[in-house]
Amino acid sequence: MSDYRIRLKTPEQLVQCRAAGQKAAEVLMAMCENAHAGMSTKALDDLALQTMHGLGCESADFGYYGYPAQTCISVNDAVIHGVPSDSIVLKNGDVLSIDITISYNGFIGDNARTVIVGGDEYAPPEVLALVRNTEAGLEAGIAKALAGNRVGDISHAVELVANAHHYGIVKEYVGHGCGVSMHEAPEIPNYGPAHRGPVLQEGMVLCIEPMFTLGSRRIKVLPDGWTVVTADHSPAAHAEKMIAITANGPEVLTDWH
Repeated sequence: MSDYRIRLKTPEQLVQCRAAGQKAAEVLMAMCENAHAGMSTKALDDLALQTMHGLGCESADFGYYGYPAQTCISVNDAVIHGVPSDSIVLKNGDVLSIDITISYNGFIGDNARTVIVGGDEYAPPEVLALVRNTEAGLEAGIAKALAGNRVGDISHAVELVANAHHYGIVKEYVGHGCGVSMHEAPEIPNYGPAHRGPVLQEGMVLCIEPMFTLGSRRIKVLPDGWTVVTADHSPAAHAEKMIAITANGPEVLTDWH
């Protein structure tokens, strides 16, 4: 984590967070809609850069601790932080996880989604269910993002969805606060007991991001130093939305539905 302070956003800052979140969602949807068999992940990353330029924002990933690309694109057994490459060419049925983090006017927009290349009909039922249930875990976590609840209430809600389907939960990587910096406090694990951790307060901006696997939860990092894959090479899915804690409940700032 680069910032361990919980930063409550002012109403003016929330306006900026909304704008950044909307742009991040637009970039993510452009990539999901245009990804196709025969396309390299580097070409998809190039599309993201072009889209960002058109929206007047820039990648927050590029150069972050030396990260070499505009976005993170993870395929099949890659969970997160996949580095786009000319040598990785998509094919129908691939499990494609795209993570977008942009900067706009000094504020961060961050979201991720997993889709099936070519359409859902190319995925085996158990893989399609993994993708759908990872999204369900995300929505369950968001539903608990209420002022007065605790971070553990989000974590536990996500874990219940994974456990119901016997998925592995990646524990080494977590959700986080967001807004001014890419990673702010608090950390938001995808597992753990309810009623624990920091109290959720109005003005918090959080990224909730379940990472589920179809097999073992064990992971390893590839020699590129970035790409995180499942140790047993089972498929993985990742879903993330950026939300604000408000008096009226959670407000999704990156709504990609």
